[in-house]
Amino acid sequence: MSTLRVTAERLTIHPHDNADALELAQVGLYRAVVAKGQYKTGDWALYIPEGSLLPDALIEELGLTGKLAGSAKNRVKAVRLRGELSQGIVCRPSLVNGTDLAAAHAEDRDFATDLGVTKWVPPIPVHMAGEMVAAPDLVPWIDIEDVKRYPALFEPGEPVVATEKIHGTACAFTLTPTDAYVSSKGFSAKRLAIKHNPSNLYWRAVETHGVPEAAARIADRLNVERVAVFGEVFGQGVQDLAYGANGKGERPGYAVFDVAVSTDSGIRWLNPSELTEILTTVGLPSVPVLYSGPYDTDTLMALANGRETVSGKDAHLREGLVVRTATDRYSPITGGRAIGKFVSPAYLTRKGGTEYE
Repeated sequence: MSTLRVTAERLTIHPHDNADALELAQVGLYRAVVAKGQYKTGDWALYIPEGSLLPDALIEELGLTGKLAGSAKNRVKAVRLRGELSQGIVCRPSLVNGTDLAAAHAEDRDFATDLGVTKWVPPIPVHMAGEMVAAPDLVPWIDIEDVKRYPALFEPGEPVVATEKIHGTACAFTLTPTDAYVSSKGFSAKRLAIKHNPSNLYWRAVETHGVPEAAARIADRLNVERVAVFGEVFGQGVQDLAYGANGKGERPGYAVFDVAVSTDSGIRWLNPSELTEILTTVGLPSVPVLYSGPYDTDTLMALANGRETVSGKDAHLREGLVVRTATDRYSPITGGRAIGKFVSPAYLTRKGGTEYE
């Protein structure tokens, strides 16, 4: 999931072709449906992103009672309104009355805490959970930002690689000289690992796909002491999109999307060409590469749509893409790696979707 921030943004207003009383307010590359005449191009407002949980008072003030997602009707989710995709909420709640929103934008102020907006954390099913132990040497996975929110994340024409984003559950594996740690995305951020349990989904995936042995070979090959392997675990019983795999079986679907190693200067992420070469060498399955070439927003937004390629059978829709630079460069926008995602609108608005972490 992306980082939760509620920020002041300058709007660009577009007509809504299918509704006389509605318009589209653009923030970055996102568009949110708003009432016609409520804003004009150049106005400033707050943008509340998808995956936010709103307090009851704010929901009532914004006139959204009973209109949001989740059992409590308090979660912001992408929807189609009169045929147009609406992502996030554009608003000016009373809390910001008298606030210079342009100045707040320049200061990069985050209004989430002031508004009582929190990040939605997907529930963890029993077969993904387990007894947790402290793991200070575990390398955590990172949040990947949506390129629609940060359209300047990549430079036009710079070399990038795009891989298919698999709808499963992220598994973080770290091998050190003395320990092997397995964790989920959420628990890894807290430096917590799942105690060894052969029936646990993550441990089943790691052990049946030979990740510990492969990580040891990577450590020897690169002459490092700590290796982190990040893979997506998927299949029937994991999420609503299964890719022809059985997540309840002995060998769930598994594909590696990143590898990091410890060096004298800190954590180093393998660049895309290194990653492909080393995964092939050690025999680990990897996520499909769908594009390699110059960065172009329109090309990659289009490629985020379509059918999945993981199963080789076009089993269902594609979740989207993960895009990174060919050199895995630093980004001042993220304060870390230049890596972002494009998510398919069909995926965002599908019926009956699950979002377990």
